[in-house]
Amino acid sequence: MELSNLRPAEGSTKRDDFRRGRGHGSGNGKTAGKGHKGQKARSGAPRIGFEGGQMPLYRRIPKKGFKCPSHKDIVSINLSALEEKFDDGATVDIEALIGSGLVKNPKDGVKILGNGDITKKLTVKANAFSASAVEKIEKAGGSTEVI
Repeated sequence: MELSNLRPAEGSTKRDDFRRGRGHGSGNGKTAGKGHKGQKARSGAPRIGFEGGQMPLYRRIPKKGFKCPSHKDIVSINLSALEEKFDDGATVDIEALIGSGLVKNPKDGVKILGNGDITKKLTVKANAFSASAVEKIEKAGGSTEVI
């Protein structure tokens, strides 16, 4: 067996350009695969989801909620977590947060929140900071940078 000899199994593929209703000799003539009479044999057969006039399922089920297309999914990290994971003088950016295990998927960004105390001098680079987080980081001698 060689790559040049590989073929799909017999009968597993169908051509989508088949011309239906072109005579008995084509194998799909006369009724063109639609059977005899009935609504589904006619042109203008009911659309997908039509239930014969009964209220269709997609209209019977209650609709709820709204998904804002411009919503940003921000991952939040507290200062107490930075205090535990990083050494004094470290640079904390998104790659460092992923490496330390604090963030698995940064999604649309990382925000540093001011919950907890920090005593280490850290250089923190993130997408957003709360006011209390900036104040505590700078009070400990560190710096913040919005990326």
